[in-house]
Amino acid sequence: MQQSTAALPHSPTSHYNGGMTATDRKIIHCDCDCFYASIEMRDNPAYVGKPLAVGGSPERRGVVATCNYEARKFGIHSAMPMATALRHCPHLTVVYPRMQCYREASQAVHRIFRDYTALIEPLSLDEAYLDVTEATACQGSATRIAEEIRRRVREEVGITISAGIAPNKFIAKVASDWNKPDGQYVVTPAQVDAFVRALPVKKIFGVGKVTAARLNKLGVHNCEDLRAFSTAQLAQHFGSFGERLYRLCRGIDERPVNPERIRKSLSVENTYASDLPDLAACLACLPELHEQLEARLAPVSHDYCISKKIVKLKFNDFVSTTIEMMSQDTTMADYIRLCTEAFARGNRPVRLLGLGVKLEPLNAASGVSEAAHPRTRQLRLRLN
Repeated sequence: MQQSTAALPHSPTSHYNGGMTATDRKIIHCDCDCFYASIEMRDNPAYVGKPLAVGGSPERRGVVATCNYEARKFGIHSAMPMATALRHCPHLTVVYPRMQCYREASQAVHRIFRDYTALIEPLSLDEAYLDVTEATACQGSATRIAEEIRRRVREEVGITISAGIAPNKFIAKVASDWNKPDGQYVVTPAQVDAFVRALPVKKIFGVGKVTAARLNKLGVHNCEDLRAFSTAQLAQHFGSFGERLYRLCRGIDERPVNPERIRKSLSVENTYASDLPDLAACLACLPELHEQLEARLAPVSHDYCISKKIVKLKFNDFVSTTIEMMSQDTTMADYIRLCTEAFARGNRPVRLLGLGVKLEPLNAASGVSEAAHPRTRQLRLRLN
């Protein structure tokens, strides 16, 4: 892949098109803008232009699932306790999630994606990678394909979507956030080196607050700083993740867009600003987590069946416990039972609560077809 240290253009409108080599790909990362909030504003124009958050009730220690850009001006963000969000913005409009509406919008967006490529890797209801290397639409221009997708989503679904176009998944995902909302950014192969050099290390996939703080203590603040370390040095500080840091800070990411990616599990969890004092408080938080879990399951429900349910608790002394049971669905009753049993193991305040499932690919082991598997049909009906 050609690299250059030339400065990036101010206008991200150059067309990534032609001159492909064996190692170059055209990857588009599409990310709907404040997805849940956008659907709510689409369906109720009275919300437009006003601070809006979608999430749980502040009385039940709910959190913000997403919020619109007007709310973000007040410092509100996803995963913030709703009570805190209301302190930041007392006139905030709070809407409880309507998951079925979001699933339907997601399905409409993905139908548009499929008009351009079959190589689609969904990450959630509102986010996906597309490999358009071999696409013939728009004369093979990834830039023009992204523009057309964004126009069609706006016109056919009624929301906006942003896109990043690059030779690999890491850079495409970073680029999709560059011109939000309702924008796109292109990083050509010749621009990769300059683009990545200036990136803060917190933009690297897998670098959270703790890892970023450890890197900062080493004098590393951006990818150029990180390039001063060898693979061995990074492995000494970060274990197996060190090799990945070494490659990503150089813009190297060879992961393919994989529609057939095999998942073994899927979960959601929340660390609460204030500890959940008792079992009743934990159970009150389950419905919101359950909604989030089903939203994450929706994009993969056509390819997997559920084999187990999982509940995870982390108590206020940071001791964790996980409990699971065999199951083929996501009904709430079992999660209530599991949460009750998990809480009894510690019987003290809880700082983190999580729900999850273990998954098995359809037809992976038994060769049983969907038509011959009634529990699979039942699961899909429940999730769709």
